[in-house]
Amino acid sequence: MTSPDDDTATGDGQQPATAYDWVGGDSAVRALVDRFYDLMDLEPAYAELRATHPPDLASARDKLYWFLSGWLGGPNHYIERFGHPRLRMRHMPFSIGILERDQWLACMAQAMKELALDPVLQERLSKAFFQTADWMRNKGV
Repeated sequence: MTSPDDDTATGDGQQPATAYDWVGGDSAVRALVDRFYDLMDLEPAYAELRATHPPDLASARDKLYWFLSGWLGGPNHYIERFGHPRLRMRHMPFSIGILERDQWLACMAQAMKELALDPVLQERLSKAFFQTADWMRNKGV
């Protein structure tokens, strides 16, 4: 699983300590996750992705926020609560193909853009998200 922290140099030469810091810390990670799920809930372009989630997204919001916090180099909220993420195993009950992967990536890209994350960071995160999301696929299409 690729982390965006492998090289955190920004486009202006500044060196944030972690991708978590580059995103903007706790409140920015929470805002990103909330916008992601708001978009998933509202945009018809993400209907198949939304269908893989329960009607109430509160638990999914919390789990993604906890996971991303640690994955970006911040507090390990997810690991403290549940242990190793075991992402692929935890997602096996859900049918995840190319369509769901691509909708997840598009939804996250839209959330990052709307929250005006640094374009260099958006690109780096998009690459890392693709690798992780593609690894989560458990059906061919």
